[in-house]
Amino acid sequence: MATRPELILASASPRRLALLNQIGIEPEHLVPAHIDETPEKNELPRKLAQRLADQKALAAQHKAKASGIAGNALVLAGDTVVAVGRRILPKAETMEEANFCLRLLSGRNHRVFTALSMLTPSGATRRRLVETRLRFKRLSNREIESYLASAEWRDKAGGYAIQGIAGAFVVKLVGSYSAVVGLPLNETVGLLSAEGYPVHFNWLNQSTLTSV
Repeated sequence: MATRPELILASASPRRLALLNQIGIEPEHLVPAHIDETPEKNELPRKLAQRLADQKALAAQHKAKASGIAGNALVLAGDTVVAVGRRILPKAETMEEANFCLRLLSGRNHRVFTALSMLTPSGATRRRLVETRLRFKRLSNREIESYLASAEWRDKAGGYAIQGIAGAFVVKLVGSYSAVVGLPLNETVGLLSAEGYPVHFNWLNQSTLTSV
């Protein structure tokens, strides 16, 4: 009988881990991948998201192999890019960057591209790219200043976290909420199930535990 694959999550993001936990998945290994996320010249947002997800998956796989834990493992990586038109917004590291992002997004439509890259034990790469369209309300100076003071924006693509305070800024969302948080759950389940990862078996166990 074939041994079921283990799952390596190529991320240190507590948000991505929490989303997996939400659907009953606990990765066997967490292997953060640290790469240069600088966009290439004239690179489009969707291309950047997929390239970074691919690079994160490869970096995590190499790191896991060096530790002797990638023999029969699926390596799952994700990346999220926020854009206004073709303009890619930074992952805010300073208050100045976050302030720039919020003022640019205020009262405007923008898009969030979240890419998945999964490496299989056979050497194949499975990919998914999810595009979500959002619109922010027009933000007052007080709202922007208060949000900046919260520091919730730190290390967030586009300078905001939809699952937090900034959820109050969203007047329209077309697409996947979980993708904006960092991991499109529908597409993730599809990728894992297709490679024999026991997603639904975990759901059965969760149901049993809940009913006790």
